[in-house]
Amino acid sequence: YETPSYPNKNFPKFINIGIKAEYKHDYSTLFKQIHLIEKKIGRIRTKKNDPRVCDIDIIDFNKILINTGPYTLPHPKAHTRNFVLYPIKEIDPNWMHPITKKNIDFLINDLSQNSRIEITRLRKSVII
Repeated sequence: YETPSYPNKNFPKFINIGIKAEYKHDYSTLFKQIHLIEKKIGRIRTKKNDPRVCDIDIIDFNKILINTGPYTLPHPKAHTRNFVLYPIKEIDPNWMHPITKKNIDFLINDLSQNSRIEITRLRKSVII
């Protein structure tokens, strides 16, 4: 999916993907591994919301609710972001937000009209 940059739409557009995976370790280990992957890809952490090479977020981890230190699950803004919700709809059309208990269709319909039309699906989904 392609979307304008958030929150500054003057920055280059983002390409967004979503994946669903099984993971055998805990969420803190996954967060650490993701930060290493981002670093290897070339991400340099600068000002919040500045353009970046890569940004990997954990949206939901086994419905765990946590907000301690550097960890927040589910992702605190997942339910408001088109680039999160549309891929989830393709990956898991029965997904329900762990806190609000709203299903994916409700959350997408709750987006603003502009948010629903500014996202562009680029290619067909791939299942590996």
